[in-house]
Amino acid sequence: MSIFSNKPKVPPVADPAGTTPDSAGGQAENQPVEKSDAQWREELTPEEYRVLRQAGTERPYTGEYWDTHTTGVYQCRACGTELFTSQEKFDSHCGWPSFWAPLAEGTVRYIHDRTLGMERVEVRCATCDSHLGHVFEGEGYGTPTDQRFCINSVSLKLVPAGDAGQ
Repeated sequence: MSIFSNKPKVPPVADPAGTTPDSAGGQAENQPVEKSDAQWREELTPEEYRVLRQAGTERPYTGEYWDTHTTGVYQCRACGTELFTSQEKFDSHCGWPSFWAPLAEGTVRYIHDRTLGMERVEVRCATCDSHLGHVFEGEGYGTPTDQRFCINSVSLKLVPAGDAGQ
């Protein structure tokens, strides 16, 4: 199911307060992570906090994973939820890691983002509500979903295939 039409149409759609309507099968397997702002500030570096908790963006071509080809699973840096795999990662040459789909339905959630005078679809971790990046469609990359999940490297932690379970 596409999350797009001519204009972004995102199920489930969250309101700016961050509440999301229930949807069949859309729940992440992990229990929701709820922490105070002080706890997040203590656990994350200033850059991680700026991107993950304040919806910031790292500069293009500066992140750790924008050109990585290591086989493995990409976890949310804030809570460890598995979000994407290297199997869905592709070279979009946009300066950020790009994926054509998340690991599984319900691992990310989508929010209409109308900041900076643009209409975009923000992607957040469904477990801890951390900002990951944005998803775009119809750019001509030829991926199976015709989507590009443009994700900040600082929002992710790559666990190489040989290191799983450690």
